[in-house]
Amino acid sequence: MPDRDSDPRDLLPIERGFPIEQVNDIADREGRAKLHYRPLSTMHKWWARRLGSVFRAISLYSLVDAPDTVDVRDPGPDDASLADFGDGESEDDTTEDVARMLDSVSLRDPDALWELYRKDVRVDGKSVLDPFAGGGTSLMEAVRFGASVTGVDLNPVAWFVTKQELEAHEVEPETLRQAFEEVRTAVADELRSRYETDCPLDSNHIADIVYAFWVRELDCTSCGETIPLFKDYRVANGRYDHDDEYNVFCPECESVFRTDDYRTETTCSECEHEYVPANGPVTRGGNYGCPSCGLKYPIVDAIADGQSYAERLYAVEYYCTECDDEGRERAAFKGYKAATDDDRARFERASEAWRSDDELGEYAPRGEIPEGAITAASSISGNDVFRHGYETWRDMFNDRQLYCLSTLLSAIDDVENRAAREYLLLAFSDSLMYQTNFSRYNPNGRKIEEIFGQNSYNPRVEYVENNVWGTRAGRGTFRNTWDKIVDAVEFARAPTERYIEDGVPKETDPFETSVGGEYTLHQGDVRDVDLDATYDAVVTDPPYYGNVVYSEVADFFYVWQRLLLADEYDCFAPETTPRDDSIVANPAVGKDDDTFEAELAESFSRIRDVLADEGVLVFTYRHGGKESWGALLETLCDEDFDVTATYPISANVTDFVMGDELNFSVVVVARPAETSEPISWSALRRRIHRVAGRTAEEVREGQTLSEGDVGIVQLGRCFREYSKHHAKVHREGEVMSTDDVVGEIFDIVSGEVSADEIYRSLLSMDDPTLADVKRLCRGTEVDPDDLRDRALFDATDGFRLTRWNDDERLAYLRGKDLGELSALETVQLLRYDADPDTETIAETREIATTGELLDVATELASVTGDDEYRRLFRG
Repeated sequence: MPDRDSDPRDLLPIERGFPIEQVNDIADREGRAKLHYRPLSTMHKWWARRLGSVFRAISLYSLVDAPDTVDVRDPGPDDASLADFGDGESEDDTTEDVARMLDSVSLRDPDALWELYRKDVRVDGKSVLDPFAGGGTSLMEAVRFGASVTGVDLNPVAWFVTKQELEAHEVEPETLRQAFEEVRTAVADELRSRYETDCPLDSNHIADIVYAFWVRELDCTSCGETIPLFKDYRVANGRYDHDDEYNVFCPECESVFRTDDYRTETTCSECEHEYVPANGPVTRGGNYGCPSCGLKYPIVDAIADGQSYAERLYAVEYYCTECDDEGRERAAFKGYKAATDDDRARFERASEAWRSDDELGEYAPRGEIPEGAITAASSISGNDVFRHGYETWRDMFNDRQLYCLSTLLSAIDDVENRAAREYLLLAFSDSLMYQTNFSRYNPNGRKIEEIFGQNSYNPRVEYVENNVWGTRAGRGTFRNTWDKIVDAVEFARAPTERYIEDGVPKETDPFETSVGGEYTLHQGDVRDVDLDATYDAVVTDPPYYGNVVYSEVADFFYVWQRLLLADEYDCFAPETTPRDDSIVANPAVGKDDDTFEAELAESFSRIRDVLADEGVLVFTYRHGGKESWGALLETLCDEDFDVTATYPISANVTDFVMGDELNFSVVVVARPAETSEPISWSALRRRIHRVAGRTAEEVREGQTLSEGDVGIVQLGRCFREYSKHHAKVHREGEVMSTDDVVGEIFDIVSGEVSADEIYRSLLSMDDPTLADVKRLCRGTEVDPDDLRDRALFDATDGFRLTRWNDDERLAYLRGKDLGELSALETVQLLRYDADPDTETIAETREIATTGELLDVATELASVTGDDEYRRLFRG
């Protein structure tokens, strides 16, 4: 029979195959070491940022499509054009080698292009759009292939971060170092002096505070006793020679000492107070217990009653550089100690300096925190900051932090070189994640954690204060964040690529081609911005329902950035980032899931308007439930796209359970739609069943994937078949909804098919064999013996499918009650009854005609050539 699954359009490599194993391997490694794999992507925080290795692979398999437009160079000192690529010795041979690679890409050979992943590949004449640029990852990867890139994002923070990434290759590192030196000379000594403490080992030494530990306090609403809101009294796990111990705080004498086990009864080494350090006054649910009167009371209710948090500095982590320089052991010059009155006095002096300097106030945000989905309690987040007493952005910082941060920002503002000033601002802004009273200390890792461990704000009753400028130890300080910026700039000027060879991670020599080129950035809504060009590819990571409310989390950075950028860029003039136009499910502005889907559809419509007719849309998505896929597929098809492939990325699942939410990334490939043609569900189901089986077989030949990963690839191929007939699939006289079709596809892919459906698929094959039976049953809940027991085939003398007039099949059919018959069985029994040479079965007259019976009869007539099936239900 002719292959009805063929596609008349030339398929791009990414539609024919994708190296899932290779990409997942490198992506997993990059995810654990982003600083080494993609320094540019770590310049500044952006949420749900996709890995650069994933988008490099997407770009390679999407943009490299014509060998005569491709230039391949080997990274290294000579950066030579690969005239000797493969066995060739000329540029023509190189073109032929690339052509062979392109022709070879398939599900069976998805790695055919992978050798180019680590090469310096340039493709002529390609233009790429990312309508949801976010952190700019897709643009940075596409521009490395020589593409002209255009990015659009509504959020000014995303726009600014991406702009700095794409301009990084133009900046001289020496210019940055000089600018940093200006700032260091101006304020470093002052900032460091605000984080000093007495060395516990040598009274002549002044140590640096790495982290200052704070606890908030409330008065008991019953007896008035002041209660420090500790969840437990552990400060940090031990380190070095004491890594089997724990540093704990004594609530009685306020000392810090080490103990073997903080979960059991412990005696303070200073005052002999006995207590269990794991049991603090604060319990699950945010209640405190008063140790004096026993009252248990919600913390937020105490705030609502009119109380405000008091704060107490109770411990510090110190680093004595003098002891270090003298060669003392690590356990001596770096450790934990109780905060002293001198430590608290130093804080008060910094607080007074902040309150008394009006000019510094110009370098800290003054505005109020807007109420939103994640700042106030909502269906997205229950972490209502207002119930904890937060009203303004300044409330998120203590006075010492405000003094040091504003002093530092003032010094950055004095830098004359605009490019250097903006990179200094970027470092300042990124370090803010670790410079707020929302930062917590990780006692197991012995390090500070950023404010956005989740995509929301989480008020703390205990927090850790970072050293703003930084010392030799610590995380998220301005100094080490700046080092990260410089590393990123150097990478942009001479990027390398990391890859895996024989299971061993390797790194190329620097590329001659920098991470830069022709680019355009728009701050605005993709539905409204002026996009004159027609793009060859749209590569993006769109928003996903209410997963990240970008406007609200980005405000945290924006309110500081705008202090220096409002006069430079119009998008930084408003008090906060735009939220009403954000395409996201946000209950705070009245946008539910339906609104999100409608607005995403509008964006896809706009994308289709600017995408070339032979172009490709490739994006990553986060969800795999039937309803989500149905909505996405319908949206794409309605907006004139055909979905042609899907691939899982870093799925990390072993089972593919259809109907459950799939929490991993999927690469979705779509092309401008071709003509949609009507089809019956029976015919499409048969085709989809065949495509799903063949796809699984080909994938397993080419890669070693989990059944879940194989299932995702099958979905893409099945969606390709459906896209050709969107909104024109008929069943029982009605047009099937996309949701219904997707549900059926999920059932087929997940193995929820019947023996009858497998039999009908076998009927459509030219010469089915027992091997085909086993292949179609593989991955389903149907066993080949199920078909044998139903007398659907006979293998006693070779292999043959049975028909309605075979004795063994008829015996099976007549042995069942009419009410137990499936649609196939009913139609076959009716076909027997309708034959003039067979015995009439009176009971068949009671069978009512249904749309399902009509569909099955039509299908059987088509695949067997027996038109009598069509006459069964004619009155």
